[in-house]
Amino acid sequence: MNITQWTGLLLILLPIAFNVLFFLLQRTFEYPDILRKPTDYILSRFNAGGKRLVLIWYSFALTGLLFVPTSVLVHQVFAGNNIPYLSLATTIGVLAGLVQFMGLIRWTFLVPYLAETYLEPKSSQATRDSIAVVFQAFHRYAGSAIGEHLGYLCTSLWTAFIALAITQSPLFNAWLGWLGFIPAIGIFVGVFEEGGFKAAGAINAISYILWSIWLIGVGVVLLYR
Repeated sequence: MNITQWTGLLLILLPIAFNVLFFLLQRTFEYPDILRKPTDYILSRFNAGGKRLVLIWYSFALTGLLFVPTSVLVHQVFAGNNIPYLSLATTIGVLAGLVQFMGLIRWTFLVPYLAETYLEPKSSQATRDSIAVVFQAFHRYAGSAIGEHLGYLCTSLWTAFIALAITQSPLFNAWLGWLGFIPAIGIFVGVFEEGGFKAAGAINAISYILWSIWLIGVGVVLLYR
């Protein structure tokens, strides 16, 4: 297999893994709805999930990190097409993978300690109050600001750039590139959820499903070229 086929294979497997792990988090942890629940409820449900839930979170975070080499490989596929914005797109794609990993990895290393200490019978109310403040601080900064806001922004921009590159590439039919702008716009809408746009969350979730299907489609084309 050449680099184009390996890139296609990764574009197929990565969104599949992402959605399987997302489904497991929905079933075992009420994700993502649980993120808007009180701290006591979130930490209790997390602690009840045990090591299996921690492993799922770690695997889910790795799908974000794997987006880094995916972006680099996509760059290699389009490198011969003389696309002036390709380096910018790749940089944004690498950032998308990094910020999502940084936002998600807290569930593997920080939250288990907070949940265990919070639910420890000997912990005082003052200790629980302090843990709640720490949890919410990381929840809003690492989760909402870095993982979600920057993650949505970078992912949508990378998708738009690559979709535009596809419309200019002889490897693809142009319509596949134009289709990519639909999930790109929908994912971008997610950045407005914290600003009070209530429909942003639903639009973003649907767009990630469309994005996954689109990536698989791009991957299939590359794999069989």
